Amino acid sequence: MHQLTTASGIPVADNQNSLTAGARGPVLLQDFHLIEKLQHFNRERIPERVVHAKGSGAYGTFTVTHDITRHTKARLFSAIGKTTETFVRFSTVGGERGSADTERDPRGFAVRFYTEEGNWDLAGNNTPMFFIKDPVKFPDFVHTQKRCPRSNLKSAQMMWDFWSRAPESLHQVTMLFSDRGTPDGYRHMDGFGSHTFSLVNAAGERVWVKWHFKTQQGIRNLSAAEAVRIAGTDPDHAQRDLYEAIERGDFPRWTVHIQTMTEAQRLEWEARTGWSAFDLTKVWPHADFPRQPVGVLELNRNPHNYHAEVEQAAFSPANVVPGLGYSPDRMLQGRLFAYHDAQLYRVGTNHQQLPVNRPRCPVFHHQRDGAMAYDNFGSWPNYAPVAAGGVRAGAQADPGAGWGVEGTTGRFDTRGQDDDFTQAGNLFRLLPADEKQRLFDNLGAALSSVDAETQQRQLGHFDRADAAYGAGVRAALRERGALKA
Repeated sequence: MHQLTTASGIPVADNQNSLTAGARGPVLLQDFHLIEKLQHFNRERIPERVVHAKGSGAYGTFTVTHDITRHTKARLFSAIGKTTETFVRFSTVGGERGSADTERDPRGFAVRFYTEEGNWDLAGNNTPMFFIKDPVKFPDFVHTQKRCPRSNLKSAQMMWDFWSRAPESLHQVTMLFSDRGTPDGYRHMDGFGSHTFSLVNAAGERVWVKWHFKTQQGIRNLSAAEAVRIAGTDPDHAQRDLYEAIERGDFPRWTVHIQTMTEAQRLEWEARTGWSAFDLTKVWPHADFPRQPVGVLELNRNPHNYHAEVEQAAFSPANVVPGLGYSPDRMLQGRLFAYHDAQLYRVGTNHQQLPVNRPRCPVFHHQRDGAMAYDNFGSWPNYAPVAAGGVRAGAQADPGAGWGVEGTTGRFDTRGQDDDFTQAGNLFRLLPADEKQRLFDNLGAALSSVDAETQQRQLGHFDRADAAYGAGVRAALRERGALKA
């Protein structure tokens, strides 16, 4: 049993009775313990994430099982058997912190690798594609998934009004309303980096890459009815499942794969298909670009303090280490700024000093001060000297492999020119008959309350993906008496 103290370490004599003027008199302002306790209570909550607000996290390891040094010089991949500490945060995307884990929603799948060269954050989802391809649409899209500013209620009309006017969303919408839209916890779903990234080897040669995490527990999903039932009986189902599995030693694992594409392959594939390798609403077909195994991700330790280690975990896809890099993916380019900026607002300018965010390698820079500046580099200079010495950019740092950029600047509207339907149709055609029927039923329920114009606009997208797709959703709407002319 420890002695209770104030935050300044002063012993607290009584934690049950406030200091008052007499046994029944008023509380005195000089009761600092009471004041400090109430003040901290009022400030216990940091702003919740605008997206990915409710999440679960765990520590683990990544172990290399296959040699990919021909593609990358990143040291964490330097030898088979090499192990790197990791932290993973899973989340729902659109809901608030108090929402149910089983809502129909994409799931965040963010992995931090604490490498010897710094933190690498691969902040992805449980789907290999996304709803939009341009970051300027992101705030508008997220607003439609939140609450109506008038009613403060979730609005199917808002969601479908956006999706029906953005046919690029159809591929992701098809996956969202399939069985995979309601995974049975976090252990039984795959993860994806989703974006196109790049790998650079020791010779400075670059390939484009996509990252895949295949669950070794097997895919397991909930039916729409099961998801609703569990939301009412155990809204923390996914967090409970992950936490308890790790506590009993049933450590979840994912096999990590990559798809790679050379620049020559990109040019040939884009010319042949008409798709962009950097379009987040598309996938790279496995027949064209087979998955290559890389390693195994295992989660084997629960955090000791949820707020300190999960709620304040601050990921950014801008965090890459030498041998890893970005691409011209527009959504990725937007996230490179937006994620770090969000963490500066949400957690603070020195969030990288928190243990869960702190690199496991030496850190030297000229950033100083600000709120909660604990590890502040002592008396070291806070500027870059002109002469050699002190902290400077070193020869071992990786400038990255660049790519050519050309063309006239402008805001280019490619709606009506891009193929937003073939890959959605391909996904639909892959589904077994029973899964197609569940897709129809889920979409019929979701579209039943929207207006006729929006409903017909969205049905037209299903038709263009596959005639059977549109017909099936119409039948589901008719069965509900909700098909609107």
